[in-house]
Amino acid sequence: MINLNTFNEETVDWQPLPGPDGSAADHIGMSILNIDDNAKIVDVLFKFAANEKILWHKHTSDFNTFVVKGEHRIYSLDGELREVRPAGTFKATQASEDPHTEGGGDEDVVILFSLRPYDDERPIYEILDEDHEVVAEMTFNAMKDIYLATEKH
Repeated sequence: MINLNTFNEETVDWQPLPGPDGSAADHIGMSILNIDDNAKIVDVLFKFAANEKILWHKHTSDFNTFVVKGEHRIYSLDGELREVRPAGTFKATQASEDPHTEGGGDEDVVILFSLRPYDDERPIYEILDEDHEVVAEMTFNAMKDIYLATEKH
């Protein structure tokens, strides 16, 4: 019998998240659910593999998160675990210059991000290299281009 109260990630159209060099990490998936062109808001599911971390970055626009499945772990610059958000955790966060990385716990994590740059070109987040210098940025228009390139919209 199927449990209808369980999130089924197999039904999600996971796409690769392009990295700064154009390649995509195999331990990160994303599914853009909605683009609000008027309000400039992007709703996207991210999936981070268990015990993996994504690239260093800064969230340069406001955003909300809701942990759908698993455990969302956030790490500070020194590599220390800064925060653990279990499934069911909602957090509204303002833009910050605080570089960090994040990832899954002992199982894959799925997180709903509502990204809120409120502007076409203001960066949503900046990708950093090993020296924590900005090497790329993601904007509303870039996310919109990714969304429009998929068949599901």
